[in-house]
Amino acid sequence: MVQYNFKRINVVPPGKDFIDIILSRTQRQTPTVVHKGYSISRIRQFYMRKVKYTQSNIYEKLSTVIDEFPRLDDIHPFYGDLLHVLYNKDHYKLALGQINTARNIIAKIAKDCLRLLKYGDSLYRCKCLKVAALGRMCTVIKRISPSLAYLEQIRQHMARLPSIDPNTRTLLICGYPNVGKSYFMNKITRADVDVQPYAFTTKSLFVGHADYKYLRYQVIDTSGILDRPFEDRNIIEMCSITALVHLRAVVLFFLDISGSCGYSIAQQAALFHSIKSLFMNKPLVIVCNKTDLQPLEKLSEEDMKLVMEMKAEATKTIAHGGEPNEEGVLLTMSTLTEEGVIAVKNAACERLLDQRVEIKMKSKKINDCLNRFHVAMPKPRDDKERPPCIPQAVLELEQMLLLQRKRRNWKEN
Repeated sequence: MVQYNFKRINVVPPGKDFIDIILSRTQRQTPTVVHKGYSISRIRQFYMRKVKYTQSNIYEKLSTVIDEFPRLDDIHPFYGDLLHVLYNKDHYKLALGQINTARNIIAKIAKDCLRLLKYGDSLYRCKCLKVAALGRMCTVIKRISPSLAYLEQIRQHMARLPSIDPNTRTLLICGYPNVGKSYFMNKITRADVDVQPYAFTTKSLFVGHADYKYLRYQVIDTSGILDRPFEDRNIIEMCSITALVHLRAVVLFFLDISGSCGYSIAQQAALFHSIKSLFMNKPLVIVCNKTDLQPLEKLSEEDMKLVMEMKAEATKTIAHGGEPNEEGVLLTMSTLTEEGVIAVKNAACERLLDQRVEIKMKSKKINDCLNRFHVAMPKPRDDKERPPCIPQAVLELEQMLLLQRKRRNWKEN
């Protein structure tokens, strides 16, 4: 599947501007003076050239629009479903179909007019045929103006979305609104996602990047999901569901054990069980956030039972993709104090890495090249300590950054 880049699509002009562009180019690029004293063959050629040039220009521009917009069958299903969530894919196909039909109609109009121009017996009659042909072409363009405007709206919206690679190593953050998803992403990446105390602050997918063991990981922050029937979910929630369905990622399900997000642990557990089918064959990490307000050990017996049930379900999610492993399934952290933040990131990356290695080791291709690998382990040549040499300027810079981070946390508190 192709990773499609919507930013490469050229601007789709409105119907009126489209007509102005075509007619002004025809006026500039073709001869403009004809006399009735010219021979009739020369007069015919003059007007035939204008009709041909106009038709070829319109055909070229409409073909560019059709070719640049992706075919839903050729791109990754993630992009196809995301396009369907934001803009109905039936309307999208219909708009492209109308433009294709208009392109063929304009070619037929030009063909009919050129056939008549071959038999034009005067300058006036040839001019009338040319005016009629260009007028009919412009009328066709006016009729597809809504389709052009619709495609331009899609282009603008999709171009604003971040470039998501569906095939790379990915950390996908999900959960109820206000459980600390965006705050966590700001801590582990250089992304600057807006964090506010009200629900649905994150209205679309945000992407950041983090490094672990010299590998680059894509971190996707999704909007909050509410526990309600599938048909009642809004577009913002459906974007998150689309990412959960199609992206091969490690899923970090955030749990606010303090209840300060406005939802109890029972409600968050109900959401987990309602969407757990989307986690199958994916590594899953349950992150208990806001431990500075409510430590995990001090939870009530009922809430602790719900958390343990989620942990038990999480160990089953990768039974078909890798070996079930309880290590790193349930983690605690506080994004406010940054306690456990890096541990959560490292555990998630490690689980994803283990699963990808496990899948590759089970594939048939690995047997052909496994005998070519040799891992050399270096051995110490003596007992002498050789600590890393860090320049003084780098140490001073790290100290300054640490002070700035502490000052920022103090201001936020």
